[in-house]
Amino acid sequence: MIERASINDNSTNGEIGFDDEVLKVKNLKKYYPVTSNVFMKAKSYVKAVDDVSFSIKKGTTMGLVGESGCGKTTIGKTILRLTDKTDGQVVFQGIDIHELNRKDLRKMRPKIQIIFQDPYSSLSPRMPVGEIIGEAVKDNKLIPKEEFDEYISKVMIDCGLQPYHKSRYPHEFSGGQRQRICIARAIALNPDFIVCDEPVSALDVSVQAQIINLLMELQEKYDLTYLFISHDLSVVEHISDNVGVMYLGNLVEYSDKESIFSEPLHPYTKALFSAIPVSDPDVRNERIILEGNIPSPSNPPSGCKFHTRCRECMDICKTQIPEMLEVKKGHTVACHLYTGKSLKE
Repeated sequence: MIERASINDNSTNGEIGFDDEVLKVKNLKKYYPVTSNVFMKAKSYVKAVDDVSFSIKKGTTMGLVGESGCGKTTIGKTILRLTDKTDGQVVFQGIDIHELNRKDLRKMRPKIQIIFQDPYSSLSPRMPVGEIIGEAVKDNKLIPKEEFDEYISKVMIDCGLQPYHKSRYPHEFSGGQRQRICIARAIALNPDFIVCDEPVSALDVSVQAQIINLLMELQEKYDLTYLFISHDLSVVEHISDNVGVMYLGNLVEYSDKESIFSEPLHPYTKALFSAIPVSDPDVRNERIILEGNIPSPSNPPSGCKFHTRCRECMDICKTQIPEMLEVKKGHTVACHLYTGKSLKE
C-alpha cells in the first residue's frame, strides 16, 4: 500500500503540500563523497545538488538551465530515484518517492519516466524496436496480450514512427528516429511526469525542432508534465512554462517564462541570456562575459557561490549565503542585490 505524504502547505516541519502540483521538491540535496586513497574515508563532498526547492503544476513544463556540471541531470535522476538523495523531499502526486519500499516503487515507476540525452547509447543494440518500446509495458502488464501489438503500433504512430519499424534494430535508424524511439518507450507506459534530460542536444538543428514539436504535441494529447533540462535557452523559451536557473548545485532564480526572459534579475541569469543569438541583424546584444573559472563543487567559495565571477559583487556576497526571495509575484531570486525587496516584507 502506497501512503501519501503529509499535505499541509503551512507546515513548519518540512512537510510538503499537494494540490494541483504534480511534483514538489523541497530542500533537495545530493552530495558525493570525495574519499582518501588510504582509508577510503570521505575527506570532503561534491555538492552536486545543494538545497534546491521547486514545484511543477500538472500539464506544464519547467525548464532547467545552467552550465555543465551545475547539477541539472543529478536533480532529474534524484527525482526519479535513479540515485538516492542525501537529504530533502521529492513528492510526486502526494507521495514521497524516496520513502517507498521496493515493491511500491516498482508500482510507481510507469508514472515517472525519463528521456535520455544520448539516443545512441540509451537503446539496446540487441533488441528490435518493438521489444524496446513494449518491454516495460509487458513487465508491468499494462495492456492485455491480445491488445498489445495494436497498442505499440498506436504509440509508434503517435511518435512519428511506422508499425513496420518494429522488427528493425536501432542501428538502422537516424539520430532523430532513435530519439523518437526513446520517446515512444517512455510514452508507452502512460506516464504522468517525464524528465527530458537534454533530449535534443545530440541532434541536428533541423531535427531538434521536430522533436520539440513532437514533445509539445504529446504533452497536449497525453496531458503530460515535463521537467525539461537543456543548455539551449532558445529551446527552453519555446517549450517551457516556468524556468529555473542553476549555478553550482543551487537554484539561483525561478519564474514563469515571460518574466524571466523579459527581465532576468540574477547577474548569472543576465550573463546566460546575453549569449542568446538574435535573428535581427540590426539588433546587437550586449554580451556579458563572465570572468574567472567555475569554482570546484567540492570546495565552493564561501557566501554566494557566484561572487568570484560576479561584476556586481559586494562585501556581503563573500561571507553570507543569499536567501531565495520572491521579488515579484512568482519570481524568486537568490541574490544580495535584492535583500530587503521581498514581497513578504
